[in-house]
Amino acid sequence: MTPDDAALRRADWDRSGALSRAEQAADRVAELAAAVRPGERLGTKEELRTRLGVSVGTFNETLRLLQARGLVTVRPGPGGGLFAAEQSPMVRLGNSVLALDAGGTDVAEAIRVRDVLDPLLIEDALWHASPADIADLRARLAVMAESVEAGDPVAFVHANWRLHARIASITPSRLLASLYHSLLEVIETHTLSVLPSAVQPLPDYIAERYRLHADLVDALDARDRDAAMRLITAHNTSSATRPA
Repeated sequence: MTPDDAALRRADWDRSGALSRAEQAADRVAELAAAVRPGERLGTKEELRTRLGVSVGTFNETLRLLQARGLVTVRPGPGGGLFAAEQSPMVRLGNSVLALDAGGTDVAEAIRVRDVLDPLLIEDALWHASPADIADLRARLAVMAESVEAGDPVAFVHANWRLHARIASITPSRLLASLYHSLLEVIETHTLSVLPSAVQPLPDYIAERYRLHADLVDALDARDRDAAMRLITAHNTSSATRPA
């Protein structure tokens, strides 16, 4: 065992250290994926792990982070391995708009689970939202609109989370609402700031996101399930097959 191997294993004993190494490794793989065409093979898991110089545990964290961000796909069998994922500009923006602390992996996982729960909450809101609920959602939309007008992406992101928390409160399932609110807390706790993006100017981005959420509330108000489900699918950020 080399000294570096020992250091890597000691880092794996410390979760925060492992996550830090995993995030660094994920950034390196993301650079590889960005330099090739979507669908191009990056290598096998072992080839990439060896190239990165990390332990198996750290590489597993790296892989989970990359998949949660929708940056790579994994294919088993002969000729398998890691492949660069197809990403729309909005997915790339969604993956880069938040500056995160050392809990970035936890945030990626929280966003991934949140995106799975969103359609369930929208289904419940379609059935259970009262006129008072819709009025409250529109009040939260107004706060989002104010932040768009002010060009304040940080205020917009926090107002956006408050809107989603209010939608979650409509469900009659206390377990579902509690889980969703916990996920939002993880995301908010580890978010340091909102970053500029080379893909699209932030003022344009938050304006687009505002319109999407306004349309979603309109669909809930109209009990238009098709529109609501289409919009919440377009809302999701964690899959490379969905716009951010």
